[in-house]
Amino acid sequence: MTDNQINLVDLEAKLQQESPQKIIKYALNEFENIAISFSGAEDVALIEMARNYRPDVQVFCLDTGRLHAETYRFIEKVRKHYGIAIDVISPDGDAVRKLVQEKGLFSFYEDDHKECCGIRKIEPLRKKLLTVDAWITGQRKDQSPTRAEIPVIQDDKLFARPGEKLTKFNPLANWSSKEVWDYIRLCEVPYNELHERGFISIGCEPCTRPVAPGQHEREGRWWWEEATKKECGLHAGNVN
Repeated sequence: MTDNQINLVDLEAKLQQESPQKIIKYALNEFENIAISFSGAEDVALIEMARNYRPDVQVFCLDTGRLHAETYRFIEKVRKHYGIAIDVISPDGDAVRKLVQEKGLFSFYEDDHKECCGIRKIEPLRKKLLTVDAWITGQRKDQSPTRAEIPVIQDDKLFARPGEKLTKFNPLANWSSKEVWDYIRLCEVPYNELHERGFISIGCEPCTRPVAPGQHEREGRWWWEEATKKECGLHAGNVN
């Protein structure tokens, strides 16, 4: 184990005891070139927290071209509410066109979602993360079995520039869904109207549905696949 790895382990142990607000404050103080990944769901709480420390922090979201209409409206609502620029990132048009021409619009129901997510989400994310030194996500341990062990800070080797480091922060890791929603309501944070219709985890429209009581929130994502595959690749390290 290198000195850097030892330091990261020590820092992780320390930050595990801190609130999401303090984790975000630490991340923004340590990294100038850092961005918040916003999915158009309850991770809007990250933007609310960050604005207290750096109102102009970078925020980006991935527009797969298959999001719910409600999500597009919500992204615009967040932009106006906070008066921020949101970098809305689209996939490569030629790659999308090739996939649709070869396999149609719903190939993910027949094989699995990885190919479509790879084109519409992973590659656009990779291009974005090549431009930053750190990023902040809304992952939580209680979202699904694949996320039960996520740390609050980690060395993201999946998307780092060759020979360089990319630090990933998960400030909400130790919060429950209830704690996130208590915060959203307390601070009067805007939220996606789909949440009022049983959608807890919100992704692309063809791949997301409401969940039943007692189900993990991400069981509404790619419901036709095994629970062990409930990651699109943005956080693929969770299942490795």
